[in-house]
Order: sequence, then structure tokens, then C-alpha cells
Amino acid sequence: MASPRRRLSPDQRRTELLDIGARLFSQHAYEDVRIEEVAELAGVSRGLMYHYFPTKRDFMAAVVQRESDRLLVVTEPDPALSVHDRIAAGLDAYLEYIESHAQGVLAVNRGAASADASIRGIVDAELDVQQRRIVDALAPSDGDRELVELAVRGWIAFVRSVCVDWLDRPGVTTVQMRELCLAALAGLLGDRLG
Repeated sequence: MASPRRRLSPDQRRTELLDIGARLFSQHAYEDVRIEEVAELAGVSRGLMYHYFPTKRDFMAAVVQRESDRLLVVTEPDPALSVHDRIAAGLDAYLEYIESHAQGVLAVNRGAASADASIRGIVDAELDVQQRRIVDALAPSDGDRELVELAVRGWIAFVRSVCVDWLDRPGVTTVQMRELCLAALAGLLGDRLG
């Protein structure tokens, strides 16, 4: 059902469209989200929707960018925690996000959107930030830094992969996923994890 049209500033309208897009992409596959539906839910014309986002890919990329920014906020490490607890807290926030945005996660990692270069660039930039956060928390010596960076990047790839597969396995609990991911990191880093 269409929302009644209301006057919003351009920034407010863009935010509203992104909110609707985030909701739809988290509930439906990329291919099943129609720009017309987004416009209808926002109470705007299709033409106005295309004014903000010239293509569906542009719209998806804008949603992914905003969600990536939000994910970086919720996974921001608390420097007051131990290294292990910082990583565990970030992982908990990530797992919660994965669960609540399942279709969007699948679209970015498996669906048609996963091949889009702009979306891949957004995801890679977010992963770079996550890697830097973890490596900085571990504070490896200069001679050890490259090895730790490789291990952390491999762990992040592992976490992303198993989390996407986890969405197809409702019998595996969040606690089990958390423990699996932390055990994998401990196996890679040993005593460095603290």
C-alpha cells in the first residue's frame, strides 16, 4: 500500500528510500525487489525514484553502502575491552546483523548483485576496515604484522563464508556460530588473541 505523499527535503526523501530499500532487500532477493514497489511504498513517482537512483543497481549500491556504514558503527571495537572480548563483541554484532538482514546478505554474497563491481568495492572497503581494526587490536610487532594481516584476512573470509552458509542451516545456533568463528581465529593466532 502506498504511503501518502508528503513533502520532504531531498536528504530526507533519499533516507526514506534507502530505509525502504534496506527493508525490502533484507526480506527479498535482489531480483524480487521492484523499483516501482519502492516508489509506491514511499508514495513517490517512479520518475522521482530514478532521479535519486538512476538504476536498480545504483539503488542497491546505495543501500549496501549505507548498511556497510551502519555495520561498521555497530561493530566498532570498545578499547576498554580485552582483545578477545573486543573481537567477540564485534563478532556478536556481525552475527546479529546477518540474522536480521538475511536476504540482503545473500544478495550481496550469492545473488546477481554479488557480481557488481561497485557493490564488491563497498564490501571490500568494509572488510579492509574490519581487518585493520582487528590487526591494530592485536598490535603485532613489525616483523609479525604481515603474517597477522594474512591470518586475519583469511579469518574474515572464513567468517563471511560460513555465515552465508549458516543462513541455510537453521539448526545451527548463533552461539554455535560464535564459538566456531572464535575457535577458528584462536587456531590461527594462538596466544596473540589473549
